[in-house]
Amino acid sequence: MVKTPGGGAGAGPATGAEPGSRKGAGAEGGSGGRDAKGLFPKGGKSAGVNLGTEISASLVVFLVALPLCIGVAVASGAPAELGIITGVIGGLVVGMTPGSTLQVSGPAAGLAALVAETVEAQGIAMLGVIVLGAGILQIALGLIRLGRMFQATSVAVVQGMLAGIGLPLMVSQSYPLADNKAPGTPIENMLAFPGLVADTLANPQAAIAAGLGIATVVLSFVWKKVPGPLNKIPAALVAVGIGIGIAALPGVEVKTLQVGNLLAAIQVPGPEQFAGLADPAILTAIVTFTVIASAESLFTAAAVDRMHDGKRTQYNSELIAQGAGNTLCGILGSLPMTAVVARSSANVQSGAKTRLSRTLHGLWLLAFALLLPSVLALIPISVLAGVLVHSGWKLLAPEQFPKMWHQDRGELIVMTLTTLAIVATALLEGVLIGLAAGIVLAALRMSQTSVEHIIEGDSAKVVMKGNATFLRLPKLIDALEAVGASEKERIRLDLMGVTHLDHACRNQVEEFVAQKRATPGVRVELLMPNELTAPQAPKEPARQPEAAATGARSGDPFAGPLSSGTSSGTEAMADPSAGPGPTAEWYYLDPRPVDGHHDGYGDSYANGHSYGTGYPEGVDLFDDHRWGETRR
Repeated sequence: MVKTPGGGAGAGPATGAEPGSRKGAGAEGGSGGRDAKGLFPKGGKSAGVNLGTEISASLVVFLVALPLCIGVAVASGAPAELGIITGVIGGLVVGMTPGSTLQVSGPAAGLAALVAETVEAQGIAMLGVIVLGAGILQIALGLIRLGRMFQATSVAVVQGMLAGIGLPLMVSQSYPLADNKAPGTPIENMLAFPGLVADTLANPQAAIAAGLGIATVVLSFVWKKVPGPLNKIPAALVAVGIGIGIAALPGVEVKTLQVGNLLAAIQVPGPEQFAGLADPAILTAIVTFTVIASAESLFTAAAVDRMHDGKRTQYNSELIAQGAGNTLCGILGSLPMTAVVARSSANVQSGAKTRLSRTLHGLWLLAFALLLPSVLALIPISVLAGVLVHSGWKLLAPEQFPKMWHQDRGELIVMTLTTLAIVATALLEGVLIGLAAGIVLAALRMSQTSVEHIIEGDSAKVVMKGNATFLRLPKLIDALEAVGASEKERIRLDLMGVTHLDHACRNQVEEFVAQKRATPGVRVELLMPNELTAPQAPKEPARQPEAAATGARSGDPFAGPLSSGTSSGTEAMADPSAGPGPTAEWYYLDPRPVDGHHDGYGDSYANGHSYGTGYPEGVDLFDDHRWGETRR
């Protein structure tokens, strides 16, 4: 027994985790709670939080979020200022709400194509109504607690999703890194990459921009190795400072950020826009936005939770928080928001531990856009693109693929398929494909079935063990066809080792039995364990009491199977329609007689055992030596 100060006998160390709590997850609330790192001791103090780290992390997230906000807005066919407004709301509103601690929200590339189609079809003015409706619907889904279903996500799918986001992000940002414009889809960007290299080398100013971007990527990788207090400064911040200095040199003409008036970009929906809710196309768009935004946010939450060992996401609360953010975005007529992996991963990698960093990033976005637009105009776009290329590499995490190869090759297939599907299609479609692949893999592994057929003398037998599901149906059909084509007089289907028999396999077995029993001169015996519901056998005449007693005393192998599990075989056979008892097994026998077998004395097994009269008419006494291994 161990005593600790203030604790009873047997209490653990004062710094230990709470009993029954998940390792790495803080308490959900209540006094005396402690997070995974011990950052919030009793009394709710944040003594373990490094304020400087939180502020520096918020600056890194701001530098990552700024080009994303502008780039997503442009790709969505909307003014760049609307992207910044959504980023500000993602920081100041969603950032302060419970749900996720380190996940950062804002306009997402996964919705850019959908927003562009909606703006083209319905106009920019209708976008606010659609986003508002999606936000309200998200809040409703969170209140009825549908958010937690996204926790059942395969690790391989989540890692594949991260890689599928990281690879296109790297390729797409390679173009603004060289002051160029990306052609479009990830596949188009990859195919056009050689042309980008040739154009960059032919253009001196583009080469300077590319040099700044590449230098930013290299600096992001090596900066942590810089000794002393310098490595505490975010690499992105250092890169921006260097980029501003080089861009100010005479003769250097690289592209910089251009941001207009945020207040002038706000478009509050009016009665005319709300009247559009009567249009089925608008309602369909609301549902579509809700599903994609919710899925992207909560799948991202699952991914971000695996990046750190702090407090886990409360999925229903996070869905409500996302809904509140989208509701406000809709009122202001800005872009829809989701949780964004690139910003969230930058937040985690910068050492953030609380919601303070993601909230402050929204404040920096607002302050710079309103008060210091001239400062933003000094930042080269290529430098910010370099920051995103580095974030994309961290998301891709190529070292995870060989690691998964050694751990589980089936999961590697799911992970790779998810990555390729996202690159080839879009985020939601790719994740759904990955989830489907994960489900198929799990079903195949659960359906471990052994099916073998044996031809011996005038008999044929199929023995099946394990979980028989429709995925193993071809194997079962092959075995049944093999014994059926043998043209033997006796066929036995031994399913005593089957633990689960689904509807497809059961139908196949029953159809085979019915077909063969309709064939003259063929006898079929079906053996099933009592855990499975056996087909109802034809009623057989009651067994005579003397025979039942004789069979029990003589070790008759049929005495047990034909009984109902009671202590008296006589009482059991008095009611032939009674079901088996808790220890009985189903022996479903073909009741029809076979030439050469007679009811009464003289029926015997090849091993010399003889039995008296009293067996139900037509019960076929198989060779016990031949079939004995199928009995339990």
